[in-house]
Amino acid sequence: MTPQLIIITGLSGSGMSSAMNVFEDLGYFCVDNLPVQLIASFVHLFERKEFGVTRAALGINIREGEFLSSFPQVYAQLRGRDDLETTVLFLEAGDAALQRRYSETRRPHPLGEGRVLEAIGEERERLAPIRALADVVIDTSEHTVHSLRAWLKNRFAPENSATQTDITIISFGFKYGVPLDADLLLDVRFLPNPHFVPELRALTGNDQPVIEYLDKSEEARETIQRFNGLLDYLMPLYQREGKSYVTVAIGCTGGKHRSVAVANALGKHLNQQGMRARVTHRDVKK
Repeated sequence: MTPQLIIITGLSGSGMSSAMNVFEDLGYFCVDNLPVQLIASFVHLFERKEFGVTRAALGINIREGEFLSSFPQVYAQLRGRDDLETTVLFLEAGDAALQRRYSETRRPHPLGEGRVLEAIGEERERLAPIRALADVVIDTSEHTVHSLRAWLKNRFAPENSATQTDITIISFGFKYGVPLDADLLLDVRFLPNPHFVPELRALTGNDQPVIEYLDKSEEARETIQRFNGLLDYLMPLYQREGKSYVTVAIGCTGGKHRSVAVANALGKHLNQQGMRARVTHRDVKK
């Protein structure tokens, strides 16, 4: 198989960092903000068989000083190689979308703070020659992080890799707010609360005494069983619809006992069913 090099570039705020994360998840060797002068040296990794690098992604943006002047020549050299498949991925978005993102994150534009629209227009003009070289151009104006991830996985995942929905089970406390990125939200505040058991209060849902306490509750056991059944039913449907990332939020009052134990149980079940699930506990240390 011919080694693959993906060069990710585009407008600031268009999702380049998110794109890099996707390629890393796809098994690409990823390097962000690599100076253009070092691309040729980086390509030598493909020639060193002992490193085992066959797919790589490089992130380059306008902050790299020599990018605009040097990249066209470097790109021409890369495309002239028969032993390397090079693809330039250019991300962009409309002015309104970019301005909104800068307003939400409150980060300054790399071309100037306090004049976002002018800086966006200047960057768009300066990157026009790079955009003209791109093999793939993506307008991320209407994309979320999850939909962009799905698009990139469908386009760049190796042909022999099985597309599978990534599932995140996150426990949280309602008193600290609901996770904004949750696709499914399950409330377990009706279960017996270990917080009111003196010897369990300082523990968490990761500790065996809390797990045993909840396991003694018929309601807790049946709740976990029913939640498992719900996820067993829903996850194949999400995958059929091309949903590459699903976040399931499990909430109790403080995010320390019940939600933690239930999230762990659901994650264990999903992984035993051959799905790809990871469990995180947002508020367990609060």
